[in-house]
Amino acid sequence: MLLKEYKLHFTATLQTKFDALEIESFFFIILEHLHQMKRVDLALEPHFELTAIALLKWNDILSQLEQEKPIQYILGETEFYGLHFYVDENTLIPRPETEELVQWIITSLQNNSSQKITILDIGTGSGCIPISLQKNIPNAKVAAIDVSKEALQVAERNAVLNQTAVYFIHQDILQTEALDEVYDIIVSNPPYVRHLEKEDIKKNVLEYEPHLALFVSNDDALLFYRKIAQLAKHSLSVDGQLFFEINQYLGPETITLLEQLGFQNIELKKDFYGNDRMIRCTL
Repeated sequence: MLLKEYKLHFTATLQTKFDALEIESFFFIILEHLHQMKRVDLALEPHFELTAIALLKWNDILSQLEQEKPIQYILGETEFYGLHFYVDENTLIPRPETEELVQWIITSLQNNSSQKITILDIGTGSGCIPISLQKNIPNAKVAAIDVSKEALQVAERNAVLNQTAVYFIHQDILQTEALDEVYDIIVSNPPYVRHLEKEDIKKNVLEYEPHLALFVSNDDALLFYRKIAQLAKHSLSVDGQLFFEINQYLGPETITLLEQLGFQNIELKKDFYGNDRMIRCTL
């Protein structure tokens, strides 16, 4: 079968599940993954024919997409902040909004290019935050914590993949009395989706991504923020900064919590969708 003919079949199969732009995006992501071809290559090779083995691979991926399994899990990879990451069902899929958080941290350290910077990421998942920071801040010493051993295995694999030196720690932050070191930057993208918000979550997230990393109870949605901020009070250096990715609906509540714990210079930042998404503060 010609690849351009298969593209018609691919689109028709998925058109009841996804919009046209998303289907086209899937197609060209798979094209590059399986054949190392880009959109322009298909245009230049209109008679490119799929082998029997390639057709089986395409059909397998298509079948999983029909079940709304995230394409990142199907292919086992994604891109974040210009870097390649391995992902599986033990970690959340890195989001573009989190790239903005990484960029904010990097920008905030532009005047500290000559001195050593210590950074801790709490709830690291795939390791996308600490690995991206270490890759882009050469003078940084970076550590990361996660409660999931399986997630840490993924993160360690990604550190090797991206040739970065990040120190990973298996630790339940909610059971932690004190952090072992003092840090210039503490960052966290903790679980923040309330169970009451499940109805707003797409099937591909709800059925495939790890709930441990996603959800918190309706009764104490700021549980992780409170605990991490309490630990940060005793583990931030002079002029150290605390960064959070937050629930877009709980910006004012998160600010109030940080104020009550004695944090100052609290800055709430919107993501490119216009949602309250990030907070930076100091002691």
